[in-house]
Amino acid sequence: MCIRDRNIYTKGGDKGTTSLVHTKNVSKSDDRIQLVGTIDELTSHIGLVKSMLTDPDMIQNLEKIQSTLITLMAGIADPYKRDYRISDEETSFLEAEIDRLEGLFDRPKEFILPGASRLSAETDVARTVARRGERVLAAVSVKFGADNGAKKYMNRLADYLYILARYIDAREMGHSKDSASGKEEFADKENLQNRGSIMGQKEMPVSEAVIQEVLKRMGIQGKITLDSAKRLIEAIEQEAQRRGKKAVIAVCGSDGNPIAVHVMDGAFLVSFDVAIKKAYTSVAVKMTTMELSALAQPGGTFYGLDKMDNGKIVIFGGGVPLKVGDTIIGGLGVSGGTGEEDHSLAEYGLSILDQVL
Repeated sequence: MCIRDRNIYTKGGDKGTTSLVHTKNVSKSDDRIQLVGTIDELTSHIGLVKSMLTDPDMIQNLEKIQSTLITLMAGIADPYKRDYRISDEETSFLEAEIDRLEGLFDRPKEFILPGASRLSAETDVARTVARRGERVLAAVSVKFGADNGAKKYMNRLADYLYILARYIDAREMGHSKDSASGKEEFADKENLQNRGSIMGQKEMPVSEAVIQEVLKRMGIQGKITLDSAKRLIEAIEQEAQRRGKKAVIAVCGSDGNPIAVHVMDGAFLVSFDVAIKKAYTSVAVKMTTMELSALAQPGGTFYGLDKMDNGKIVIFGGGVPLKVGDTIIGGLGVSGGTGEEDHSLAEYGLSILDQVL
């Protein structure tokens, strides 16, 4: 019996939007989403080329490239994570392979018409997709910024695939220096050979974190960003105006440090510090400051807590921890009215959190 944990379809993209790690409701026409799709397409084309090969060294090289492209896709989803940046060593690997292959045959100087063989034609298709990926990456770089290492890598990858296709042609025509070396055929011309054992032996290790970053649908928000904090504050301000309230609204990260603070016209001066402390307190004690207030009364579990931490802890309503699932990703503090009024506005902010992330 097969037990299925979840459907492959979630209906989350039915409106033509998806999510990146730090941005929700991104149009699928966005250049970043186009780039992820292009790199995914490229990885699949390389897989097709790989399926037609029997040479274990070539297969290993292409699997290494696929693994690097997975890392590159993860870096598009989360551009702030250094682990997903493409190192110079990856580009140097491609350059070394280009130099090695060029030393094995005389590269044609005239314009090439792809299609001398099925394998080289498939490799040329992968090359053109790599060039498209390079162009989309350039567009993303202009609008959003991009990893310079990734830009160099995509340029060299297209060059590598071009040289690989020409080497395949030369070898299959017997014009390469290793054509008569006594090696077994390096390509399965019928594309029918079962390569399971080779794949098992040569499988490249890919970080589990990288795979999860790409495959978890890029919709799980890991932290509050400045942009999402601004959107949250703007929504709360509109609700405060609707209620006729004037407040200071503060958002902090999961480390308690402020990300954004907004002072509405006419708000009390003292509310600035109080709002920041409410946001900090909600993260520090992992509960709303309204809940803490009840526990900090004489005889309560947290009585006297407000005298600790250099006065940064406050025990009146208006601070709520911001959560995605059970994970606290930040804190929200509202100050300007009574504890109950501030708490109500903060709860409103929490209720719309998923709309602004």
